[in-house]
Amino acid sequence: MKKILFVFGTRPEAIKMAPVIARFKKDTAHFKTYVCVTAQHRQQLDSVLRLFGIKPDFDLNLMRRNQHLPEITCRILKGVSALLQKLQPDWVLVQGDTTTTFAAALAAFYQHIPVGHIEAGLRTYRADSPYPEEINRQLTSRLAALHFAPTKLNKENLLKESVPADTVFVTGNTVMDALQLIVKKISPAQEKKIARQLRLAQYDISRLTPTRKLILITCHRRENFGPGIEQVARAAIQLSKAYTQVDFVWPVHFNPNVRKAIKNIKGVSKIPNLFLIEPLDYLLFVYLMKKAFLILTDSGGVQEEAPALGTPVLVMREVTERTEALSAGCVKLIGTDFQTIVRETGKLLAQPKLYAKMKKAVCPYGDGKAGRRILEVLKKGGK
Repeated sequence: MKKILFVFGTRPEAIKMAPVIARFKKDTAHFKTYVCVTAQHRQQLDSVLRLFGIKPDFDLNLMRRNQHLPEITCRILKGVSALLQKLQPDWVLVQGDTTTTFAAALAAFYQHIPVGHIEAGLRTYRADSPYPEEINRQLTSRLAALHFAPTKLNKENLLKESVPADTVFVTGNTVMDALQLIVKKISPAQEKKIARQLRLAQYDISRLTPTRKLILITCHRRENFGPGIEQVARAAIQLSKAYTQVDFVWPVHFNPNVRKAIKNIKGVSKIPNLFLIEPLDYLLFVYLMKKAFLILTDSGGVQEEAPALGTPVLVMREVTERTEALSAGCVKLIGTDFQTIVRETGKLLAQPKLYAKMKKAVCPYGDGKAGRRILEVLKKGGK
């Protein structure tokens, strides 16, 4: 029986790890499964743990207010290293591109414990975008023994970097597994509860009618701190005033850099169809993604989730590591320029054929069986 340790610290990691953890915990004949959270993000992480019923075996609780990258990296490296010395797992599984991902992989490497990297091979090849995630992901690829790539393109990226072909497995993205689990939870009875919870979050979903649309906004990337987020806020104001039959809903990230940038924009909180609300639990957020006419975002995960739900996405970044959705036509890169955001959003509101083409594009990120494929690879000893 192999001891498997999952290590993660943020909401996106938890979402994408949850269905994989569930599969490993069911296979008690082959695996003893442990879960460690670093709590790189605390509040957002905890809501996902509750939603998926994950009870961590180890909680390092490392988050501090206004933490900086060197500080959190060192705390994760030391905390995970101490745990590995005690537990001595056969494999450490990490996900994606966070500071927890890189630091945990490095801690395992130092102790000669093999690492499996879930969601491997995504690349922009620009060190500053996404920052620091692009370098975190590349460094993790150098440390990992197994690479679980969501798509064939991700595998090709790894092979070009001389990663051995027999260590790379195309699995699909585990977020598809997670979405399938969540969508099943949204029953008619659950919708009433969701509506009540959204009202508590200061948005009334009953406002939506056949003639009133919803545009969902998220913005939180480090490279957009300051001027980038301010441009998005100005665009949100302009669009809200121009399209009064559209509700613009913006769950504002907890990061103080995000909140400060938005507060710097005069009038952003005084428009009747622009809703600046608190961050939402994942179930509520998936529900709004399904209801949305369009999503404006700089998130990586939303670029995968929204196409699976049939919702077009305008990506407020200069580059993306998720180029498959660009090729499929599900998403479009537009950057954070104020005028570009207003123009591109206006096009989709005014041109039904253009909108329908994006909405009908096929999601390229898998079939919801990624967790099963990852388990089978490790059951065979990584072969």
